[in-house]
Amino acid sequence: MRFLIITAAALSLFATTSNAQDAARLTLNIETGETTGTVNIAVFNNEPSYEGNAPVRVLRMDVAKGEHQAVIDGLSAGEYGIKVFHDVNDNGRMDTNPFGMPVEPYGFSNNAVGNMGPAKWDRARFDVSGDTAHTINLR
Repeated sequence: MRFLIITAAALSLFATTSNAQDAARLTLNIETGETTGTVNIAVFNNEPSYEGNAPVRVLRMDVAKGEHQAVIDGLSAGEYGIKVFHDVNDNGRMDTNPFGMPVEPYGFSNNAVGNMGPAKWDRARFDVSGDTAHTINLR
């Protein structure tokens, strides 16, 4: 169930094109009970990219340094979905048990819950226009 693997090469903020008039700012607040490692965030702008793990933006927050908020500027107004996992031991991947179930905290936009896998787009999608704030609670 490795539904979200973000490599170090992909952990930079990619630019997307947008008009100044429809540019949006998304502020993400990530709630986690852990104090070590990094939180990896993948932002998707449509269902095919979400289901195919092809994010339009990826971010990495250093929880060990107290980071719990990320700001993404320059998004086009529209629908987005987010997948997050907390790499507690900072080994660059989501650890799973022998059955493929995640053993590190993870979450989705809207705090959506999946059924035998990641949350589906229709549960995780939300609208972004102008300044938008979104909180994700990792479990």
